[in-house]
Amino acid sequence: MSQAHPQTRPHVETVTHAEATPEEPQPYTELGLADDEYARIRSILGRRPTEAELAMYSVMWSEHCSYKSSKVHWRHWKENTTEEMRAKMLAGIGENAGVVDIGDGWAVTFKIESHNHPSYVEPYQGAATGVGGIVRDIIAMGARPLALLDSLRFGAAEATDTKRVLPGVTAGISGYGNCLGLPNIGGEVVFDTTYQGNPLVNAMCVGAMRAEDLHLAHASGTGNKVILFGARTGLDGIGGVSVLASETFTGEESGSGRKKLPSVQVGDPFTEKVLIECCLELFREELVVGIQDLGGAGLSCATSELASAGDGGMRVELDRVPLRAEGMTPAEVLSSESQERMCAVVRPEDLDAFLRVCAKWDVLVTEIGEVTDGERLEITWHGETVVDVPPRSLAHEGPEYHRPIQRPAAQDALQADSPDRLPRPSGATELRETVLRMAASPNLCSRSWVTDQYDRYVRGGTVLAQPADSGMIMVDERTGRGVAAATDCNGRYVKLDPYTGTQLALAEAYRNVATGGATPLAVTNCLNFGSAEDPGVMWQFEQAVRGLAEGCAELGIPVTGGNVSFYNQTGDTAVLPTPVVGVLGVLDDVRRRIPTGIGGEPGETLLLLGETAEEFGGSDWADVVHGHLGGLPPAVDLRREKLLAEVLIAGSRDGMISAAHDLSGGGLAQTLVETVLIGQTGARVVLADDQDPFVQLFSESAGRVLVAVPRTEELRFTELCTARGLPWRRTGVVDPESDALEIQDIATFGLGELREAWESTLPGLYGA
Repeated sequence: MSQAHPQTRPHVETVTHAEATPEEPQPYTELGLADDEYARIRSILGRRPTEAELAMYSVMWSEHCSYKSSKVHWRHWKENTTEEMRAKMLAGIGENAGVVDIGDGWAVTFKIESHNHPSYVEPYQGAATGVGGIVRDIIAMGARPLALLDSLRFGAAEATDTKRVLPGVTAGISGYGNCLGLPNIGGEVVFDTTYQGNPLVNAMCVGAMRAEDLHLAHASGTGNKVILFGARTGLDGIGGVSVLASETFTGEESGSGRKKLPSVQVGDPFTEKVLIECCLELFREELVVGIQDLGGAGLSCATSELASAGDGGMRVELDRVPLRAEGMTPAEVLSSESQERMCAVVRPEDLDAFLRVCAKWDVLVTEIGEVTDGERLEITWHGETVVDVPPRSLAHEGPEYHRPIQRPAAQDALQADSPDRLPRPSGATELRETVLRMAASPNLCSRSWVTDQYDRYVRGGTVLAQPADSGMIMVDERTGRGVAAATDCNGRYVKLDPYTGTQLALAEAYRNVATGGATPLAVTNCLNFGSAEDPGVMWQFEQAVRGLAEGCAELGIPVTGGNVSFYNQTGDTAVLPTPVVGVLGVLDDVRRRIPTGIGGEPGETLLLLGETAEEFGGSDWADVVHGHLGGLPPAVDLRREKLLAEVLIAGSRDGMISAAHDLSGGGLAQTLVETVLIGQTGARVVLADDQDPFVQLFSESAGRVLVAVPRTEELRFTELCTARGLPWRRTGVVDPESDALEIQDIATFGLGELREAWESTLPGLYGA
């Protein structure tokens, strides 16, 4: 068991001193606390807080940790989640991650979180530690992490700063995830000028465990030991409380002086890798009562969360924490967000066994305290009390704001600015040029420059990965049971209509999971918006939350948790409202999954499922060709989406579908381009006579999927669609002998020509 790093003891403020100096000024506004929040802290404590207590309240009552501007809207989840929806949910909102029962005794845990601002300041470490943090959330539930997904947003693709941020973020994700040995199987990469200066880096992790191995974070049992294990604690990641540190740090962190490190944490994936294996063995040997990862707010969060969720109090000897910097104050130790650390509650009789497991994995471990029979979180520093607070006041009873909500004055004009007035391509030549231009545009081109840096198949369990509609991973090698996951959001749609736009994000993620043959089961989300103090932003947020909650109720799948990220804006310009929705689905046997690319037998029929309307509000065509955003987004019919999913799942189960790809950004034209290129197989397509070819090719109507069906199954499958009331149209045939995509009466595209357009854009911008 480790001892604390030898250090020069700084002057610290004790509770006794705080009681004796009630009028001493404190820098609470610099730490982000409002006047009324500081007054409330004084009321809770019956005195002014110590420096360490003030640091704890400032981070725990921050927007990131307390959800103080958003949690009043969580009632929508409760109001729209039925007992039937909860039936397979083993853990939900409020836990480290959501957990669902997927059958055969297996449970899957999954969650998505943001690491936006750190990824702009220091792209590599910001993104890398975002991956590390979400992985530890999964570990804390008792699960083995299986796979990653990343939903990314950047400024204009050609912008100088994007050329700094995107390569750094990509390298950080791949560097950390690849070293952990976790396949990265899905996600998105989106460009828009509103993300300039404020990229969105949302990391998702999926893990699996036997259902009986689920662990929750709580500190119970008087006399049980509080154990800190993993990396040492340093000055990195302090962020919001860095005002408490010197502005004149010099020298090396471990030297005679102290280096003022950035607020971005510094990650070590190799330390995290052994921490994963160590935690799993501790769970397997039943040596842990409760466990919490140290992420945002560090020890402040871990100790208060564990104590407030337990049946007693907690006493911590903070000077026992192993440090990697000299002279750290209690406030800095409590607020540091140094990575790869966990906090566990262990029975005294299990302590020796716990230490042996940590020694086996060469994981640093320190006993820092114990569970008490009181109701206080007491923290000492070299024998003197520096924190004495009710833990629930930190973790669960923070501020709750009813922020002003007002529909933006410009919203009506935005929706009235219909794309119907925009010039459209006419004739075969212009349509041909538009297909190629769209395929090469930054938001529709191949993401292989990014995704090829990720190891998508490490560990051998990957069934589907990008550029498939959803990622898919095997959970049980014996039975073939597996899960699929997808993340989606079109911020342009949400800007036009936050309620409908969010339901469109839900619909697309749901559809993408079903397109692979999986049954959608549950939802996680990462809600990225501008300033919570802007009534227009809060209107967008409230509409989005309500849209997602009511949409999930209609689809019958629960929201299991997620993340809210406010203040995503540069100056007065907020990012597009971006409520990223992640959907998890389950397959009883991954061998029946449906691939994205065509490439089966000659003459397989291409069928377009769903209906196409003239819907171009927020479309890629309007954006790429005209730089236009206005009108209304496509209509969403969640009942139809559910029906479509049921048909796709039935087609997968009965072997009637050989390939499938959903229609979304860029419409049918883009789906055809991707389908033939991914499958490296030609196709012949015939458009309908009764509708404008431009509308058929580029409309972004929701609820549509292109499927390839063997000739022997065509009649059975189309009869199924007709019987279920799902519109379908015969669209073309697969032609493995051809190296072209032929759209009759419009154009013939060689696969080489399409590949050049689709695959050259990102390498051209960021280097081959």
